Amino acid sequence: MVRISKEWQTPLLLILLLVVVALLGSLTAPAMQRTITEALVKLTVVIGLYVFVGNSGVFSFGHVAFMALGGYVSALLTILPAKKHVALKLPMFLEAAQLPGPAAMAIAIVVAGLIALAVGLPFTRLKGIALPMATFALLVIVYVVALNWTAVTGGRQALVGLPRYTNLWVALGAAAIALFVAAAYGRTRHGLALRCSRESEVAAAATGIDVARERLIAFVLSAMIVAMGGVLFAHFLGTMTANTFYLDLTFVTLTMLVVGGMRSLTGAVAGVAVVSIVSELFRSIERGVDLGGFTLEAPPGLQEIALALVLLAILVTRPHGLVGDWELTWSALRRKENKGA
Repeated sequence: MVRISKEWQTPLLLILLLVVVALLGSLTAPAMQRTITEALVKLTVVIGLYVFVGNSGVFSFGHVAFMALGGYVSALLTILPAKKHVALKLPMFLEAAQLPGPAAMAIAIVVAGLIALAVGLPFTRLKGIALPMATFALLVIVYVVALNWTAVTGGRQALVGLPRYTNLWVALGAAAIALFVAAAYGRTRHGLALRCSRESEVAAAATGIDVARERLIAFVLSAMIVAMGGVLFAHFLGTMTANTFYLDLTFVTLTMLVVGGMRSLTGAVAGVAVVSIVSELFRSIERGVDLGGFTLEAPPGLQEIALALVLLAILVTRPHGLVGDWELTWSALRRKENKGA
């Protein structure tokens, strides 16, 4: 009988759960399939956040910048050359380029990783609140550049014409890859060392752990996973705008991580599920819900208020998130079954 280690049980069980959700979702209306696809794409981003934030205990407000970088790089490599010639002013080699989706994604992930390495070298040496604020500064810089670099990004005009290849199964595959990468990193000595620094940075440094180096490794890996999510999100929407990858998406993805529990992969999945359900529920109320001749309708902005209230409620009642550092394993399921019996 093949025994699967506890560390690998969690990603396998979570992927199995996601496959069931995707199979059920494939039987629903197209609108619901798009909602589930979007949630799976955001799950990839939240898992990327978990790799750095969950393992280091240091918040990052700038990872959505890597989503934007991944999305723009992939867009420039996949849009038809004729459309790029009309809308942008690119170098000839970039204007003529039209790569398949997987090749463009690979290049986008590498570019995001290199940029993360460049900015992470000084960032990860910062102490206290300085590191989170530096990541927020990165988000602002990328947003402002994307908003005003008309020749390359289209500026305030939407960059259109992206191939829309992100469907339910592509998003599921990306989320599964992200889960395995995050689990594999957690088993390495680098993941263990970073979690040690999360508990006590002083004690970790005293035992010989190079905290800055371990944070840098996680920061780069995290940025690459988030960039993959950004590529998928861009090709899900079919357009690229700077406003899409800014404060709203930063707030939503961080809320997903915190609500579920930022110290576990199970928490990342739980947070995405809860926030996606709440968002869809209140988005429907904003559009108007027919209740037997009576229409329940709410003013715009209710969705954001609801998410903020959910976040506050979780922080007050369960400061470590819904599941804390608990992970889904066979033994954990058996214990719950025994308690239920």
